[in-house]
Amino acid sequence: MSTATLHRWNEIEPEQLNPLLTRQFVTGALAMFARVVLAKGCIVPRHSHPNEQITFITEGSLRFDYDDGTSHTVKAGEILVIPGNLPHSATALEDTIDFDIFAPPRQDWIDKDDSYLR
Repeated sequence: MSTATLHRWNEIEPEQLNPLLTRQFVTGALAMFARVVLAKGCIVPRHSHPNEQITFITEGSLRFDYDDGTSHTVKAGEILVIPGNLPHSATALEDTIDFDIFAPPRQDWIDKDDSYLR
C-alpha cells in the first residue's frame, strides 16, 4: 500500500538554471509538479518532450511560440495544455511564476540532462 508524501516549496532547494530562470519540482510515480520562476526577458529555447505539459501562470505572463507561427500568451490565472512532442519555446513578457504539471515526469529534468535550459 502506498503512502502520501507532503512537500513544502520552502524546503525544496531552488535550482538556478541560468541568471533568469529557477525551478523546483516534486515527482510522483506518474506525474511531476514544478514551480518555475522566470525573470522578464527569459527565453526558454525551442524544444519538445514526449510529456504532456499543463502550465498554470500565477504571476506575470509567458508567450509560447510554435513552429507553425502561432503563439499563446498565457497570463496570471490562465492555463495552457501542451500535448507531448509539440515543439515550442517560451518568452517571459514580465517577471513570471509558472506551475507546470508533466505526465509522465520529465526524466531529463530528474537526470539534469536539460542543457537547453542552462
